[in-house]
Amino acid sequence: MKKSLLSVVALLYSCLISAQSQYPTLFEASQGRETPVYTDVIQYFRTLAQDFEEVRMVEMGTTDAGLPLHVVLYDREKIFDPKKWHETGRLVVFINNGIHPGEPDGIDASMMFLRDILLGKQRVPNDLALAIIPVYNIGGHLNRGSFSRVNQNGPEAYGFRGNARNYDLNRDFIKADTKNSRSFQLIFNWLKPQIFIDTHVSNGADYQHVMTLISTQHNRLGGKTGEYLENELNPKLYQGMKAKGFPMVPYVNAWGGKPEDGWSQFKDSGRYSSGYAALFSTLSFMPETHMLKPYDQRVLSTYALFQTFMEIAEQDAAKIVALVQTDREAKKSQRQFDLNHTLDREKFKLIEYKGFESGQRSSEVSGHSRLYYDRTKPFTKEVKFYDTYQAGINIPKPKAYIIPQGWFHVLENLQRNAVTLEPLKSDTLLPVTVYHIADFQTAQRPFEGHYLHSNVQVEKSQALMRFREGDILVPMNQENNRYIMEVLEPQGEDSFFAWNFFDTILQAKEGYSAYVFEDLAAAFLSQNPEVRQELEKAKASDPELAKSGPAQLRWVYERSPWKEKEHNRYPVFRIEQ
Repeated sequence: MKKSLLSVVALLYSCLISAQSQYPTLFEASQGRETPVYTDVIQYFRTLAQDFEEVRMVEMGTTDAGLPLHVVLYDREKIFDPKKWHETGRLVVFINNGIHPGEPDGIDASMMFLRDILLGKQRVPNDLALAIIPVYNIGGHLNRGSFSRVNQNGPEAYGFRGNARNYDLNRDFIKADTKNSRSFQLIFNWLKPQIFIDTHVSNGADYQHVMTLISTQHNRLGGKTGEYLENELNPKLYQGMKAKGFPMVPYVNAWGGKPEDGWSQFKDSGRYSSGYAALFSTLSFMPETHMLKPYDQRVLSTYALFQTFMEIAEQDAAKIVALVQTDREAKKSQRQFDLNHTLDREKFKLIEYKGFESGQRSSEVSGHSRLYYDRTKPFTKEVKFYDTYQAGINIPKPKAYIIPQGWFHVLENLQRNAVTLEPLKSDTLLPVTVYHIADFQTAQRPFEGHYLHSNVQVEKSQALMRFREGDILVPMNQENNRYIMEVLEPQGEDSFFAWNFFDTILQAKEGYSAYVFEDLAAAFLSQNPEVRQELEKAKASDPELAKSGPAQLRWVYERSPWKEKEHNRYPVFRIEQ
């Protein structure tokens, strides 16, 4: 394979070198060893936009680094209006680069790819609309060095994974703590791409493959697009890359084990770029080149993947547009939504994996046994790939949600994601389903600035509640229903509740002095004998409660009118059908 790969790299280089006389890149000038600094990346795309009418470069929003986020648009018809693109049924492909700036492969590949389209050296469908974010994590790209990616083989200098506030932006697509993510949400919902590609570099095991791929989980994507992804698009991508000399495997998600023993598909929940895009019925991908391959091979394999997408688009553009639109339209009337998908270990497919034999030898550092891969012993074998997921929970869609206007940070997130919000025009009495948070677990250590909740349990009740003028109704007849359900249903693994948006309800704001409440509690039980009977039953079944006076007083308080109604009451209410 090594000889074949070198010949492929040489062929691609010869094609690219012919374009170097016009608009050369640093990657090419350095024979594949270097990647440009941020200002040079932006200037390169700005030059293309100045010299070619088919390109427009726009600033859309800002970032935590205090610099604007740029979007480069390619449109042979020079319309540059996503609304008009969709009205005429055009395929929109959106490429995001530099989310982890230590992984700049996509930046260099995108520079060359767009240039080659403009110079007529790279064919794309005539009605394609292409959008590229040159560098998403600007703060991380500016934090340049040569040591933060200790396992990576080039380039000589590169950016840092964390952004200007040390967030990992590929965990921020739901919670949107950063200005980067807030700008991205606006851009994504402006573009409404049918295909989204977010470029990366992998970590993990050593193997022969230069390119691996995370396709968004097809069961979680669902609908016609999920079927097309699994049965047609993925096979075509793998066939196309193999034909170009870059045989590809799914992202090697084999942590804690040997790849040759098989692995499960990476589940990209909504916090990740591709998982977020899938909430909007977008076919989404995270290409992951292999960290230990030379930088030139990694960039050229990313370029080859872009080529493969374009080849498929030549054949399937109309089909992709129709399938995505069908699924988006279907979301308006879909009655139930699957959340919290879990792996089905009973189902797998066999895939061809090109690895290196691994073993154990003595560490020169510690003297203890250590893992190593022997590149003189390559192998090719079929391995098990587990890529079937089942819904963890299935939740019926309400007719609408209603959110009190004070939860403005929740409403701002919904608004950025093109969710239709309807303010109440007057104070209104409405019958609603109320969730009370019955139980949950909370992480003991912070993750991306949050202590995530999981295993959330809720209790439901019906109530007639008064809402104020200006409180927000969220009608559930929208294309973005899937996103709404994922973030507003508290049991969702990437819901706003899981990300601590509603933690203030979990702490009681009022209390009681026991010596005062004793008399009130006695009078309450006397006036409500049915509650007294419930208490006696509880004591009979719970010895700890029976022997504790304070616990019994708390039991009565929790069931009394003095118990504050806001405590543990989830402040997003369902209006049922």
